[in-house]
Amino acid sequence: MKNKFKSLTVASVFAVMLTTSACSSPAMSAEEQPDGPDSSFGAYGTEDRAAEPFDGDIHNNTMAVSPDEQVAVVSNSESGRVEIVDLESHEVKAELPGYITPRNIDFAPDGESFYLSDSSLGVVDEVSLDTQEVDERLPLGAGAFGTALNEAGDTLYVNNQASGTVTVVNLDDQQPLAVIPGFAQPRQGVVLSADEATLYVTNFMGDRVTAVNTEDNSISHQIEGFNEVRAVSVNSDGTRLYAANSGDNTISVVDTATSETVTRIPVGERPYGAALSPDGSLLLTGDLESNTVTVVDTETNTVTTTIEGFTGPRQAISFSEDSATAWVLNEDLTVSEVDLEDFSITATSTPAE
Repeated sequence: MKNKFKSLTVASVFAVMLTTSACSSPAMSAEEQPDGPDSSFGAYGTEDRAAEPFDGDIHNNTMAVSPDEQVAVVSNSESGRVEIVDLESHEVKAELPGYITPRNIDFAPDGESFYLSDSSLGVVDEVSLDTQEVDERLPLGAGAFGTALNEAGDTLYVNNQASGTVTVVNLDDQQPLAVIPGFAQPRQGVVLSADEATLYVTNFMGDRVTAVNTEDNSISHQIEGFNEVRAVSVNSDGTRLYAANSGDNTISVVDTATSETVTRIPVGERPYGAALSPDGSLLLTGDLESNTVTVVDTETNTVTTTIEGFTGPRQAISFSEDSATAWVLNEDLTVSEVDLEDFSITATSTPAE
């Protein structure tokens, strides 16, 4: 793997200062790390000594589908596996080594690279899809978790679960624009509104969603009333926020103007997903313990059907641009393709050997 590192001085120093105290037994302190390009920039590891799992008891998987809908990049934090799956042949075409607890994946708008966070290495990597090599490594401190990329692909928002911060990164020069404090265990759930004026960040501790004004990178308000909140989505006009409550098997529908819950929709057991189709007509939730995907009609806020045949689906759900197809990640990193006209699984990728 080829690494061309650039230092995120403000963000990395701020995050590492906060996260070092959060880990009771670091394998290596920041002072012991060697200087130079061979440093992994992991919070507690180097090229010669691997970082230990950070937040290792928090298990998640994640998936991003390329803009041309040809491949999916998938990962599992429990195993450290990161794979590239061909969505036409349904075969694994590559596996990326060296990750410990991969957390989230976002494709760049041109589809030539993707961003991958690892909370143990304390980094977000920009990885070339063609070569599977790391083009840039952004050192953000142990606990780097959920990520959200703006439409232009020049600004990345990164949750840090351990330090309770969100770092705003200018990707044109790989430098931090801001480090926003005030969150409580922000994990994978982070999403931009369609107009990119508001960033919504889930706080697993305290069961709230924080709204951030992206113009000045300040917290504008909190949305309360969730139960083990997981994934969130926002509709295209920004009027409704949808959140999965894994604690009571519901989806919350929130009026963003008032921050009040309009309704709670019963779904399957332990829902993690709250994924809106591009046309906004459907919301899908991966029900971890039911091994199902629940389909919600957003016009009526009612369940229209439940699709069976998955294995441990969580929040990793992606859609085709025309809203005709969905891809759902199973816990073994296989990808199930779903026809959204008849709500059936049409194919599932072959597991890696």
